Amino acid sequence: MIYKILLIISWIYVIFGVIGIFRFNNMYARLLTGSKIDTAASITIIAALIIRAGISQFSIKLLLILLFLMVTNPISNHVLARSAYLNGIEVKKEGKG
Repeated sequence: MIYKILLIISWIYVIFGVIGIFRFNNMYARLLTGSKIDTAASITIIAALIIRAGISQFSIKLLLILLFLMVTNPISNHVLARSAYLNGIEVKKEGKG
């Protein structure tokens, strides 16, 4: 039962993330929104799978995947933002769209 609630919460995260990505017109704001929602949804989905699987080898593997995602998602988004900044994409204010 709890894992079903976590899966529903992850879909809510994804829906709000898509709305946030379309709402912002700044590339950096879109990147930030996408990365945060991606990480939050991944955490809740994998937590739901761990609860569903119980204590087993599979849940340990899922926990390792979760730790890997928590480390690599922010790093990959930082690399994308830094690359965009170094290639001259300006950081625009929200009102100047």
